[in-house]
Amino acid sequence: MDLVLVRLLFVVLLSSVCYFLQPFGAKGWEAALGGALAAAAVIVFEFRVRALTLRRLIGAVAGSVLGIFGAALFCLVLRSAPLSPSTSAVLQIFVLLLMTYVGLLVGASKGDLLNPAALGNLFAGERPSRKSAKVLDTSVIIDGRIADIAEAGFIDGMMVVPEFVLRELQVVADSTDGSKRQRGRRGLDMLQRMQSSPNIQVQIVPDDFPSIREVDLKLLELAKKWEAKVVTNDFNLNKVAHLHRVEVLNINDLANALKPVVLPGEKMHVLILKEGKEYNQGVGYLDDGTMVVVDHARKMIGRAVEISVTSVLQTASGKMIFGKMDENGKGAPEPAKSTGAVEMAR
Repeated sequence: MDLVLVRLLFVVLLSSVCYFLQPFGAKGWEAALGGALAAAAVIVFEFRVRALTLRRLIGAVAGSVLGIFGAALFCLVLRSAPLSPSTSAVLQIFVLLLMTYVGLLVGASKGDLLNPAALGNLFAGERPSRKSAKVLDTSVIIDGRIADIAEAGFIDGMMVVPEFVLRELQVVADSTDGSKRQRGRRGLDMLQRMQSSPNIQVQIVPDDFPSIREVDLKLLELAKKWEAKVVTNDFNLNKVAHLHRVEVLNINDLANALKPVVLPGEKMHVLILKEGKEYNQGVGYLDDGTMVVVDHARKMIGRAVEISVTSVLQTASGKMIFGKMDENGKGAPEPAKSTGAVEMAR
């Protein structure tokens, strides 16, 4: 709000100065309108400069200074040339604008090649905050586990949510499909929860890449620009990010790493929920979704049994546990985790 008041004051002051001084022969309100338009152009320029990274800003300033210096040398030559005063003045202004413009654009485009760390600790405040940032994609926001992980302190740094991800969430939330609409609203609720948490820093950034249509590729470009990591649970985005040499934090990989280690011979309780693919097999699930296949357990569907683990198979889609009941086939008391297993089976 303070910045808005400062900008309004700037427009009013410049308009008033032009109204009373009447530059370029303009009279009264025409001069005031010209001052207001000039102030608006300055404010637009300020918005563009604020969006630049520190390295690009340094490059733009350095390029502009070099351009002005080069234009001054050209103007010394033009002053000694046999030209009329009006022609010489026009050429000098043209050279000054041209060199400044070229220096500004070239310096800004090459600014990413600069290394501010070489200047000491002067820019130490910006680099760590950006390098520790995490760019969230749409799927991981809808998933919701990122909020619990961040609140627990296992992910530090700022959570960056670009506006094009917000637009995608809004499109999903406004979908005519009930399932998509529910997922989109869940994602928006998760963002609100993260923003209201004192332990999580969430920043909505306007950075966009109009030349790129796919949201996933935009995310990767934003991660490169911020030197940040992408947080996702999308398998395909994970693969594409590795091809682009962008670091990825996959929530599913974290969940798999946190699954309890089960060794052959261990005893465990499981609720048999359905029939297996092979003859006389029963299938149950642990709370984390791990499938448990039990031999000779078809007759125990709907009951919790104690089994002995025979082998563990790790596949690309997750972990599978194979086991067998004891020789007597006795059922075990239903464990507390059976409710979660029933929900996951549904």
